[in-house]
Amino acid sequence: MFRVTAFALVGATFFLVSYSMAEDWPQWRGQNRDNISSEKGLLQSWPSEGPKLLWTFRDAGIGYSGPAVVGNNLFLMGVQNDSESIFALDTNTGKQLWSTPIGKPYPNKWGGGPRSTPSFDSGKVYGISGEGDLICVDAKSGKKEWLVSLAKELEGKVMKIWGFSESPLIDGNKVVCSPGGAKGSIAALDKTTGKVIWRTTEITDEASYSSIIKAKVGKHDVYIQMTAGGLVGIDANNGKKLFSEKVGVNGIAIIPTPIFHDNKVYVTSDYGTGCGLVALTPNESGISSKIVYENKLMQNHHGGVVLLDGHIYGASGNCNDRNARWKCQNMLTGEAKWESEKLNQTGSLTVAGGRLYVYGQNDGTVVLVEPSTKEWVETGRFKIPETTKIERQSGKIWTHPVVSNGKLFLRDFDLVFCFDVSSK
Repeated sequence: MFRVTAFALVGATFFLVSYSMAEDWPQWRGQNRDNISSEKGLLQSWPSEGPKLLWTFRDAGIGYSGPAVVGNNLFLMGVQNDSESIFALDTNTGKQLWSTPIGKPYPNKWGGGPRSTPSFDSGKVYGISGEGDLICVDAKSGKKEWLVSLAKELEGKVMKIWGFSESPLIDGNKVVCSPGGAKGSIAALDKTTGKVIWRTTEITDEASYSSIIKAKVGKHDVYIQMTAGGLVGIDANNGKKLFSEKVGVNGIAIIPTPIFHDNKVYVTSDYGTGCGLVALTPNESGISSKIVYENKLMQNHHGGVVLLDGHIYGASGNCNDRNARWKCQNMLTGEAKWESEKLNQTGSLTVAGGRLYVYGQNDGTVVLVEPSTKEWVETGRFKIPETTKIERQSGKIWTHPVVSNGKLFLRDFDLVFCFDVSSK
């Protein structure tokens, strides 16, 4: 899987924090795109008032972009000075280091602005605006290296009306993303120039709102993605189709990132669709796929799910909290282990230090949960100190939490909070 190793190229600004077993979060859902940090030395429970607030940044602007964290630098996107922008903060102080404009803000009554989490690689940062502008900037200065319009230059198309939301994957010399459309659903671009290397001409579905993961299936390096048409697997070397299954599909919005484990892919989406498991079998000529099960137990809207010890954890229910339940599900069988209403709202989550960090979408309640296949085991709870004063329209708190280098980062539109969750 994708890992960032070239910290030395960034310069002295990006030194690693000194305490034991800290871990960077260089892209969407972390180092392996599974939303799990192996970081040690974190609090296993919280005091009644919650962990210590270190700083608040108040100028992130409109947007749902989440943070990428490398050393003492946090990369984010939002609307600043009437432009969708990509910018950097110092994680020790919350001070802005630089900001680079991308283009006009994406308008949407569920909340406008950028949705993409930036990706850091070898001293560069990559992000996609709501309008589909893929930008590469220098991580130290913010200087623009190149910009490609997925919508115009690549003639891309996203399902429905919520804008380009994917977070780009950096793999070797490639930036891999999903413009969607007749020229090819998925594209690989040269990461130094932005020039197209290949498109998936065999797959021409509209793009969904999901993000690509990379997996190894037998001898095959595979990019796995949910397009508007369903689950697809692409040869990472040339963009050729390896498999496809019409699973997890709805005609409105397919958002959660697929989960790969042991030659199996788990997918889920909302709008009455549910979840499914697909088994992959490699052979000399390619990969065969088979749907193991489909059910409606986990209908995850866009808060994401995680896989721990063979079990899926996440929220089932739509953005209006209808039928919202937090659940634990056996991944191999699809059977429920438990469900809970102890956080009476849906939301997002991440994993670090052996704990689930659950972030409620309505009021910013944050819950620390010990993973268990028997019941919801809560070890701490607090609310963010304030919520945005920007008019949400139909939107809610939809940026996912991130834990990196002993710090918990939470966003509510223009507000970014940093909490100390280290046990040092």
